[in-house]
Amino acid sequence: CSSLAIGTTTGYRLFSLSSVEQLDQVHESNEIPDVYIVERLFSSSLVVVVSHAKPQQMNVYHFKKGTEICNYSYSSNILSIRLNRQRLVVCLEESIYIHNIKDMKLLKTILDTPPNTTGLCALSINHANSYLAYPGSATSGEIALYDGNTLKTACTIPAHDGPLAALTFNSTGSKLASASEKGTVIRVFSIPGGQKLYEFRRGMKRYVNISSLVFSMDSQFLCASSNTETVHVFKLEHLTDSRPEEPPTWSGYMGKMFQAATNYLPAQVSGMMNQDRAFATVRLNISGQRNICALSTIQKLPRLLVTTSDGHLYIYNLDPQDGGECVLIKKHSLLGSGKMEENKENDLRPPLPQSYAATVARQSSVPSTSTMPGYSEDGGALRGEVIPEHEFATGPVCLDDENEFPPVSI
Repeated sequence: CSSLAIGTTTGYRLFSLSSVEQLDQVHESNEIPDVYIVERLFSSSLVVVVSHAKPQQMNVYHFKKGTEICNYSYSSNILSIRLNRQRLVVCLEESIYIHNIKDMKLLKTILDTPPNTTGLCALSINHANSYLAYPGSATSGEIALYDGNTLKTACTIPAHDGPLAALTFNSTGSKLASASEKGTVIRVFSIPGGQKLYEFRRGMKRYVNISSLVFSMDSQFLCASSNTETVHVFKLEHLTDSRPEEPPTWSGYMGKMFQAATNYLPAQVSGMMNQDRAFATVRLNISGQRNICALSTIQKLPRLLVTTSDGHLYIYNLDPQDGGECVLIKKHSLLGSGKMEENKENDLRPPLPQSYAATVARQSSVPSTSTMPGYSEDGGALRGEVIPEHEFATGPVCLDDENEFPPVSI
């Protein structure tokens, strides 16, 4: 939630979200037109790009150096890409490819997945577990949970009756939120067990298409946006968490009464009572446009960010205590000229090297030793790092830079 990447008909742009008033453009590239996927590895200089001109090809760049690290082609169009510091996942309509991000070696291909026309999948940003979630059925809301580190199936979660529309992990990878195509109910499950923890009702009057589902970094809030003008923020809290010494409230009393009543009511009725309404909301002045949301802390205050497909970023204040209607404090245009951050590396752009795609794909001789000296962009081999052999690809492609990819702070 610290940067924003947008793909356009002329290329792609990267922005820093460190300030409310000033939107800093970190990088702009017009080398590849019609970009429809652009994924940046956190705040690093690694960016993955896919264009409509070559929808079956993934290009990996080091944008600060102006170099292409590698490119990789697949059997059909790339629908989505997810990445953390350990894994890079490429989702096609009926298959998923899992790469080791340090060297782009293909570790696993999950074939014959149920038809996934939107490329719906989620990857935990916590590389310690690297859980991957994707639809386990094209007709029901079944979630397939896969461990991207051990490369084994973890479990299957029967989340919804109808097909899935949105999936997202929290920052630690211990919770997974989901919504179906109806968009009326959002559920949160524990990971890796798959037990249902929360159930939120977004609305009952109409079906909506939920396009964005995201946790706050502290996992206290869950935000959902759709093709309607309303953005909902739910608070993840249990009624039983209130301390005994706290003064009783009417809502707390009613909540406990409902909770006790669920023991004596049919499952369908009790399920309705366990669903909570939105803690906070945003009323957009537009509807029908696809948008993406984020819950972030900017300048030490909680903010709700909404980016719309017409090229605008809206920043709202979120009251973490009382919730309610969020107040719009700033609107930015993403398609105008952004202020470039000073970057000396951009002034020294070396020519693009030859593509590494053939090198990565070609089998070459690899020393038979169980471990090999590591390497990275700043000469890891000189530091004497040791990386297990299975972490290596057949070619000189390494994306690891200790200075640039610090441990995730949670």
